[in-house]
Amino acid sequence: MSFKKVVAVMGAATLMTGCATMFTDSTKISNVSTSTGKEIKIKVDGVYHNIPSTVVLSKNGQDKVIETDDPSCEKTTVVEKEVEGSAWLNLFWLPGGTITSFIVDSANSKMWTYEDNVVIVCS
Repeated sequence: MSFKKVVAVMGAATLMTGCATMFTDSTKISNVSTSTGKEIKIKVDGVYHNIPSTVVLSKNGQDKVIETDDPSCEKTTVVEKEVEGSAWLNLFWLPGGTITSFIVDSANSKMWTYEDNVVIVCS
């Protein structure tokens, strides 16, 4: 492949990249605990965890639903998706165009993140 083709391919790849795609992971690590400090078992995305602990949340563009069977705690806790801070840099990414950059970030779900600390309400 000629040097010009390599430069053209690398340039096109750079122009079609979103900021969140370049600067963030495809997962988010959140601290999950209960309001009472009680240790319980939860399920997120089909995976069971014992909390309090850190939980790895896969960024998939959806709100996360944490479930528990503990009778003293709320059965479900919704963790709403939020826009990743680095995604806002797309507004200044003029070579790729803001719309293209947001589309790329949205398509691979890296433009979304979740809370650092999640508390499950228990009595």
